Formats: sequence, structure tokens, C-alpha cells
Amino acid sequence: MVAAPPAKVWAVLADGWSYPLWVVGATHMRDVDSSWPAVGSRIHHSVGVWPLMLEDDTEVLDMEVERRLELSARAWPTGAARVQLELSPVEGGTRVTMNEFVESGPGRLVPGPVEGLMLRVRNRESLARLASIAENRAREAVGQR
Repeated sequence: MVAAPPAKVWAVLADGWSYPLWVVGATHMRDVDSSWPAVGSRIHHSVGVWPLMLEDDTEVLDMEVERRLELSARAWPTGAARVQLELSPVEGGTRVTMNEFVESGPGRLVPGPVEGLMLRVRNRESLARLASIAENRAREAVGQR
């Protein structure tokens, strides 16, 4: 659970430049389409550790403001994944659900249980980072610290 309202969580997701702050593995933003996060818009990023970084992009497949964001995240030659983020208002904040499915590339060769474990650990950390940004931006907006 994120101790911030859906609007504050969405503000982080809608800020394409914040992507490497909360997505584990993303390391550098090169560009963000001006229409982000509209369907079809892209953010252009690097993944990995310098000097072994791969440049690719992530595209919005579907979205509903403050409720849902579905992405196609690519990092060729390693492959692509579909990432679904769902925001649900709850008392005291927002429940954020993140699901990720490998769609192409060598990642498809990883056995399902192993893939699931790896993605759960990575996505748990990504959600913790997202929560930290949204919660702290929400506190800053009302002058708390």
C-alpha cells in the first residue's frame, strides 16, 4: 500500500523522466515523448550498468488516468515484457498492483517458477521505490517532512 492518494502515485507514473528512479534496472533516460503517458507514446531509456547498457524504449499500450497503465518494456536483445500497473484507492492511500509477463526474447526460456520469483523480487523493489517517491512528494506538497 502506498500512503498517498492515486493522483500522487499517478503523477509519478505520468512523469516519464522519473522512470529510472523507481524501475529497477532502468539507469538512464534519453528522451520522453511529449504525449507521455498517452497510448502509443514512448520513453527512451537505457538499462544495465555502465558501460554495459542497452538502449531501448517503453511504450504505453493502454492507460486510464489514476487507474491503470499498461506498458511494453523493451531491452533488446534481451527481450520485451508487458507490465501492468493497477491503482486502487484504499483507506489511507493507494493499492498498487504490478504484473509483468515476458513476451519475447531469451527471457521466455526461463522456467515459469524461476521467472516468477525473479520478477516478484524486482517488482517488489520497484513498487517500494514508487511508493517512496509518491509518499514524499505528497508530504512535500503539504509542507511536511
